[in-house]
Parts: sequence; structure tokens; C-alpha cells
Amino acid sequence: MSGTLTHLALHVRDYDACVAFYREYCGMREVHMRIDTVTGKRVVWLAEPGREREMIFVILPGGPGRDQEDGDYSHLGFAMESREAVDAIADRARRDGRLIWEPREEPYPVGYYCGVRDPDGNAVEFSYGQPLGPGAEEAAADELAGKEPNA
Repeated sequence: MSGTLTHLALHVRDYDACVAFYREYCGMREVHMRIDTVTGKRVVWLAEPGREREMIFVILPGGPGRDQEDGDYSHLGFAMESREAVDAIADRARRDGRLIWEPREEPYPVGYYCGVRDPDGNAVEFSYGQPLGPGAEEAAADELAGKEPNA
């Protein structure tokens, strides 16, 4: 018997800043909010519009923070609709002092991506052309044809 991944819970140091980040950078919206009966703190469920019944982020306050070391590539991944959308996120993150990986192209299946640090210290990747999400079919076809990315 197998399960279905339905949510990811982040126990964060700065609840308000993290909720704002995932709303503003990732386009997620609140689908549920409750008060934890033990701690009395707010717990929010965030989801991408239209995916509320597929995958959610649960943001829990009072966490220790996650300050990743250099070379730790643990991250959350968001597929974007275009390379230009990745560049726009990178530009914004650069201005906000959050950019950790400049936009770059890597061979299929990695595609075009950048990395951004969320307020809690988690790395968040924004990509285009990976096997999941927008651009997947085009990237796979290019790979099979032996074409260079964006050729």
C-alpha cells in the first residue's frame, strides 16, 4: 500500500514573514487557519490556487529556523511558466537580498532555475523546463532531439 503526499509542514522562526514570503513569491494563498490548542498560536495552511486539495504547506510558528550551510542543496521547488518568470523572481530576490543561486541553465532534467532564501533560512528553487510543471514537454523533446537548451 502506498500513500499520497498531501502536505509539507514548516516549523518556522518568523511566522508572519514566512507566510508573507510564500504568498508574495510563490503565489500561495491561505486555505485554512486555526489556533493550536496546545500553544495558542496560529497555524496556517497555504496552497497554490486550484491545488488546494492536492498539496498544501502548513506553517507552524515557534520553530528554530533553518540556516542551511553552503553546499546543502535541500530546497523546495516551484515550477514557473517561463524563463522570464524565473528571471523576474531572481531580480526581485536580488533586490530583497534573498538570491542564493543566480539563474542558470543545466542539462535536462534540471532546466533553468534560480534559488531564493525564505525568511526562515530554507532554500526555494524557481525553475522552468524540468520534468514537472511548465516547459516539461518542450525540455524533454529537446533532450531527445539532442538540442541545447533554448537553442
